[in-house]
Amino acid sequence: MGGQSSSPADGHVVVVGGGFGGIAASRLLKSKGLNFTLIDMREAFHHNVAALRASVKPGFAKRTFIPYAETFGESFVQGKVDRVDTERQTVILDGGREIQFSHLILCTGTDGAFPGKFNAVVSYQDAVQTYEDFVKQVQAADSVLVMGGGSTGVELAAEVKTEYPEKKVVLIHSKVGLADPQLLPSVRQQVKEVLLGKGVELLLGQKVCDLSSLQLNVTHRNMAVTTDRGESLSTDLIISCVGLKVNSAAYASSFSSSLAADGALKVNQHLQVSGFSNVFAVGDCADVREPKMAYHAELHAAVAVSNISNILKGKDMTSYHTGNVTMLLAMGHDAGAGQFNGFKLPGFLVTMAKSRDLLLWKSWREMEQKQPH
Repeated sequence: MGGQSSSPADGHVVVVGGGFGGIAASRLLKSKGLNFTLIDMREAFHHNVAALRASVKPGFAKRTFIPYAETFGESFVQGKVDRVDTERQTVILDGGREIQFSHLILCTGTDGAFPGKFNAVVSYQDAVQTYEDFVKQVQAADSVLVMGGGSTGVELAAEVKTEYPEKKVVLIHSKVGLADPQLLPSVRQQVKEVLLGKGVELLLGQKVCDLSSLQLNVTHRNMAVTTDRGESLSTDLIISCVGLKVNSAAYASSFSSSLAADGALKVNQHLQVSGFSNVFAVGDCADVREPKMAYHAELHAAVAVSNISNILKGKDMTSYHTGNVTMLLAMGHDAGAGQFNGFKLPGFLVTMAKSRDLLLWKSWREMEQKQPH
């Protein structure tokens, strides 16, 4: 199975993490005819750009998980990476299985609260069911409190209000500005206007102060919530969209000297991990100063794979350069806000480009599978 039998002498690339960066790298390795193994703890790729709609719209979740094995065959191994033995060039999985590599691409992404993130050792069916169960919690609530007004929080608040306009939706955010601070001020204002236009109530510049005593993701009638400014409100369902962190568990012990303060891997301009010429970091776990987005992970993957290919052929490596921020926020199927290459886009263009289908068509096409309806 996978790459167990292959010898690193032939060139065998192990990709750890099957998010947007991981599947982009695996597709490129496959197209170049390079020997590789993709390892992920799930059975299916999670198109988590659409996770928030899957958490409010019944029947949508099955479109957001795409089985790895149908695309990558025996080059895919389901498992959780316990650690990397850099001396022996071996990835060790929970349970003891070892997979050797000549080159390693780490793309473990970020972890955070469900429903925005869903990192668990789980089957396709169970993954879909977890979202369907959450939809029922949302449907049972008359009022929803979303904590966190970054990109995930504003998109989720908009999704709930779009799908269930009769529900009371409150968004609480510790800062005054919404969405990603690297966005243009005019785009962040556009986000605020979309939310207010949909009827989302905003509590800005404050945060929930009794968080540990509150139950998240489960509907209970009239839960009392107070903020650090002394405001009180009552809600039926509390969803957290804060606390995103780099998912470093698979590599932290093996690459301790290469870690940035937040757990990301320090990389050079070729995306090689500091101190290791045959190890690359891609996507959210690479310490690159830019917003953490699927779009950037795919750009990183192209650089990492072409550099591995160039190393094997004895050619010069290419470099990765950050560009102007491009970010599209889907705010329900009928609205959006964002910018392309540093320029603000009209809302209708974002709606057409992203909000309607959340780029699901792109992942299904790239995985060479048919999307269920």
